[in-house]
Amino acid sequence: MAIIDPNTLAVLGLKSILQQVMPIITVDTFGSFSELESNNPEEYVHYFAAMNIVIENRQFFLEHRRRTIVLTMTINSQMTDFHCICINVPERELIRSILALQKRAHPNGKNIPPLPSFLNEKVLTDRELEVLSLIVQGYINKEIADKLCIGLTTVITHRKNIMDKLGMKSVSALTIYAVMHGYVDINKI
Repeated sequence: MAIIDPNTLAVLGLKSILQQVMPIITVDTFGSFSELESNNPEEYVHYFAAMNIVIENRQFFLEHRRRTIVLTMTINSQMTDFHCICINVPERELIRSILALQKRAHPNGKNIPPLPSFLNEKVLTDRELEVLSLIVQGYINKEIADKLCIGLTTVITHRKNIMDKLGMKSVSALTIYAVMHGYVDINKI
């Protein structure tokens, strides 16, 4: 995948999120369209491009419309010819938008390389899956303990075990894992 945006911080953040959503992908970043052009742009499956880059290079992106995702600053974008993602939202909402776009574009994993085998294996216990589901739905530890009728320290232990087993360090990464494996419906996050 390629990200084309002159905003370095936005690029680094989006790259990190995309690599969490699909840990098997390679993401290259470019500060301008000319940088992309000089690096064999046809090899990229998707282009995540800032709106101004798309406007200035409209013909290229129209020719690659199905592969282009426009990064907008507002939810109601005027870029009707393209898939758009508003980047001016909280991280949780941005991840939800990316997952929803992926689900529409690649139903049932169509055209997506398989996840590494260790991410496909069931590594969590049933109780850990329950805790995971509640974490990604936004419940805090105390609420999870009350819902599952277990102690607060037990929830904290489960949470630590989940993160250790999956090698993940953030709720965003857990959310992506849970949605990708069908443990949580995207509409519940």
